[in-house]
Amino acid sequence: MTVSRYICLGFLAIIALGTFLLMLPFSMSNGSWSDPITALFTATSAVCVTGLSVVDVGKDYSFFGQLVLLFLVQVGGLGYMTVTTFLLLLVGRKFGLRDKIAIQQSLDEPGMAGVLELVKSIIGMTLFFEISGVFLLMLRFVPDLGFREGVWSAIFHSVSSFNNAGFSLFPDSLIRYARSPIVNFTVTFLIIFGGIGYKVIMEIYLWLQCRFSKKSACIVFSLNFKIVTTTSITLLILGTLAILATEYNNSGTFGSFSWQEKIMAAWFQSVTPRTAGFNTIAIDKMTTAGLFITIGLMFIGASPGSTGGGIKTTTIRVLYSCTKAVLQGREEVECYQRQIPIVLILKAIGVTFGSLMVVIISTVLIALSDPKFQFIQILFEAVSAFATVGLSTGITASISTFGKLVLIATMYVGRVGVLLLMGALLGDPKPSGVRYPEENLFVG
Repeated sequence: MTVSRYICLGFLAIIALGTFLLMLPFSMSNGSWSDPITALFTATSAVCVTGLSVVDVGKDYSFFGQLVLLFLVQVGGLGYMTVTTFLLLLVGRKFGLRDKIAIQQSLDEPGMAGVLELVKSIIGMTLFFEISGVFLLMLRFVPDLGFREGVWSAIFHSVSSFNNAGFSLFPDSLIRYARSPIVNFTVTFLIIFGGIGYKVIMEIYLWLQCRFSKKSACIVFSLNFKIVTTTSITLLILGTLAILATEYNNSGTFGSFSWQEKIMAAWFQSVTPRTAGFNTIAIDKMTTAGLFITIGLMFIGASPGSTGGGIKTTTIRVLYSCTKAVLQGREEVECYQRQIPIVLILKAIGVTFGSLMVVIISTVLIALSDPKFQFIQILFEAVSAFATVGLSTGITASISTFGKLVLIATMYVGRVGVLLLMGALLGDPKPSGVRYPEENLFVG
């Protein structure tokens, strides 16, 4: 039982528990047993913080069912090992070396020092952002829905937003609030901070703490911080401009909006593919260019150590730096006056190649089982599932049982990670003392 197998089986166990709970009659609003495939799909989508759904969450699930769904989203967003560690800390269990190694690998930390304190910080950070989101969303939901329903909707959407899940209690997601600045900016605020990773948030906190305390020596931002923040900002700006350009005159999306509302809607649709799954415009009415831009944003996804999926912003930045180095005729890959290790370059290539293979296989299988859908719709669904986004052109509920099983597997692979899953299947690599001679070949 390697660490990677422990993590992968842990996610499967949570999915199995969630499936059983969502099948129970008191999880459904009509009091009947749920279809097993529907329950499995919804539980997988929740634990993998995807947001794809074949049911109307607000209508088909009772309060208990919605509460179970929210619990699965919270566990999936924080990560199985983080939640398990926090629960064990509450009961006062002491952690051995193997436990600390598992936590360290699940959090992608370079060392084991302070991992337990880091888990506590992640939990505290999560509660801070989610509670802040609840109070902000209550300003709009309570007047519209009443106190009881408004508070619950604020809690549900705040947790779903920060964990980049994309589940909504409204049948049209957040389209009804497309013109509401409070809802738009609160949800995107939660999505961004949930998607940049706890390491980046901690560095921001330490920097602010240093500034307010007026210390002479402040922290030096890490390379990870610089890459994540600059890449995220660049993608948000470019995504907003691209979607604004492709949908500006589209009457099916925000063609009838004022120019301020168009910018706000374009901003929201630039943020949500990274990887939240909410939408304030009809995705199925977007232009083909707009859909393809969204696919690209979904595939890149969020940042490492976050609640989001995709190949991650750091991966795409490493590949960009590799391409730049080749074009400049350099043998070293550099970024912000730091040389990137060859191990990280190989990992970025492996993650990208493996992710492309998963998306291609998923797209092909769904195209074979559901030929009635257009290619762009199937590709959009496959990338949304792999990147744990949850956006859809509206075909999720109409996909065949086999297609739903393919999406379930795709969501699971996207959440645990291609490399981690392969490590769980193949086991830990064995060191080899054999070195082979080099030989050139033609590339490109």
